[in-house]
Order: sequence, then structure tokens, then C-alpha cells
Amino acid sequence: MKRIIMLVEDNPDDITLAKRVFRKCNLTDNVVVTRDGVEALEYLLKKDEDDDDRSTSDLPAVILMDLKMPRMDGIETLKVLRSSRKTAYIPVVMLTSSDEERDIRQCYQCGANSYIRKPIDFDRFSEVMQLLSVYWLTINELPGEKGI
Repeated sequence: MKRIIMLVEDNPDDITLAKRVFRKCNLTDNVVVTRDGVEALEYLLKKDEDDDDRSTSDLPAVILMDLKMPRMDGIETLKVLRSSRKTAYIPVVMLTSSDEERDIRQCYQCGANSYIRKPIDFDRFSEVMQLLSVYWLTINELPGEKGI
């Protein structure tokens, strides 16, 4: 089964770096990029409205989401994701440059599964993205994957 990573990121440089890492890990066919919370929700929830029989296997196995974005930030997007029956259990990793305690606390209070500061160094960023990919795509189990 092909598992999808959704990257919700507005910074073109971070998108390019992430895509480079995913290409290195042979994951380019498994990546969906949206550039803010509005675009991410349109992708995740509009498809749900159009296709009531949409399989949960069409949803991302993990969402890597920036915190500070235009139109709708990561916190507001996370709140909507957690309020929808279809997206409530998708793991969300906040991948951001903020190290402010209130941001970390608020993300967890709103249902984030993890909070990771984006490394500035490309090699470290690459290492973090590879680890995230391995864990969320091959090790972690999601509800409904066993057909129960």
C-alpha cells in the first residue's frame, strides 16, 4: 500500500529542500505539497465532499505542517483537521522554525502528534526528514489499516 506524505509549507526554499530529501528517499510519488492551511483543507476535505466512498488509504499517512503561514496558520488548520471525522486521526507533525514555548504548548493542546524545529543546516534537515519519513510511513500504524 502506498502511503502519502502531505507537506503544508509556504516557504519555497523549504519545499525545495524537502522535495530533494524525498527524492533521495525515493518518495517523490508519495508527496502532496500544499502551500497553506486553506489549500491543505481544500485538498483533504473537498475530496471528502465529492466522494463519500473515499477510502482512508487516499488520505496522507502523515501531515508535515508549518506553523506560520498566510491565509490560515498551522494552529487553525490543525483545529479544523481534528474536528473532521475523516482527518481527526491523521498524524500531524508541526515542522517549524519557532522554538517559543507557547507555540509548542498550543500545538499539542490542539492535537499535534509531534513538534519539530526545522534545522537550518541542510544535512541535519535531510536527516530529520528521512527519520520522519521512515517512522511515519513504515513504522507507525494508523486506524483502519488492518481492515478492522
